[in-house]
This record gives sequence, structure tokens and C-alpha cells, in this order.
Amino acid sequence: MAQNNQNGKMSREEAGRKGGEATSKNHDQEFYQEIGSKGGEATSKNHDKDFYQEIGSKGGEATSKSHDREFYQEIGREGGSARGNSDGNDDQDGKMSREEAGRKGGQARSRNRKN
Repeated sequence: MAQNNQNGKMSREEAGRKGGEATSKNHDQEFYQEIGSKGGEATSKNHDKDFYQEIGSKGGEATSKSHDREFYQEIGREGGSARGNSDGNDDQDGKMSREEAGRKGGQARSRNRKN
């Protein structure tokens, strides 16, 4: 149902919704992956490390406000389980070791408690 403004025209919200529905009918998952990839590449060319640190920090703050301790315990268990299923060749696949991850996590937690 179209929501018209005072001039009898479709609102921006309604036009956007209808356009999105039409686009989703005409394109598949591959299309969305391709435009997402292009957008990510363009963003990385236009922004530096500080930009990503800032949005990561904001995202972390928002997540911490909307989730409780049990949420973090669960994702920690899932991550540990997934990590435990790896073949153990951490240094050769470019991933940091469990020891290094634990050390860095402990340091970050310590810094956050001091602030």
C-alpha cells in the first residue's frame, strides 16, 4: 500500500521499498555479492586504517550495549570450538596462534578495564 505525501506523490520510503523489491526480483545472490565486493573495494580505497578502527569501535560498543555476558560466552565457545577443529598449523596458514590470540585478548581486556 503506497503511502502518499501531501502532494499525492509516493514517499521516498515507499519508492525505495518498491525499487528494492523490483531489484530483488530481477537479480540473484551473485549480483548482490558482486556489488557488495565492488563497494568494499571502493570503500577501502577511500578510507584509511583509522576509519576502520573507528567504525569497529562503534560497532563493538553498540554490540556490548545490546548483548549480555552469556552472548559473549557462547560466541567464545563457538569460536574456540571452531579453532580447536583446525589442523594446528597456525603459523603456516597466516593465522595467529592460540597463545598469541590469548595474549592479545588479555592485553586488550586489561587496557579496557583501566579506561
